[in-house]
Amino acid sequence: MTPAPSPLRRFTGWHMTAILVAFFAVVIAVNMLMATVAVRSFGGTVVENSYVASQKFNGWLAQARAQKRLGWRDAVTLDAARHVGLVLTDAKGAPVAGGQVTAVAQHPLGRTPDLSLVFRETAPGVYASDRALPEGRWQIRFDLRLTGREEHLLREVD
Repeated sequence: MTPAPSPLRRFTGWHMTAILVAFFAVVIAVNMLMATVAVRSFGGTVVENSYVASQKFNGWLAQARAQKRLGWRDAVTLDAARHVGLVLTDAKGAPVAGGQVTAVAQHPLGRTPDLSLVFRETAPGVYASDRALPEGRWQIRFDLRLTGREEHLLREVD
């Protein structure tokens, strides 16, 4: 004798409702998580006034072209005590000596206050920061000035 077939379960409106509710619950939960992470990780405003920044854009491009024409090369280091070092050379590889170097170290996520750094020249073209950086990843905005020439760098150190 063959066994009796099992009764078929019907797909009803309640099943479809449960599937739709579960689907949208997952979508809403993921969106809430992503929004929370985005808000907590953004460190602040990129520019205070985007209109004013747009008016200065061509000037910034001209500065970047002038900076590129200088041909300065840089190497950023971090020693064991977490002092920032900067080695500057010109297009021919000669040290860029006698410059004034300042910098601002920023935490990429804006969770700690910015740190101002002043550099002293320890050898021709070799500059060392006056203070150490706390542990973590930092973005450093360098301002280099030498006899009317100027360069701005943005470098990252860990």
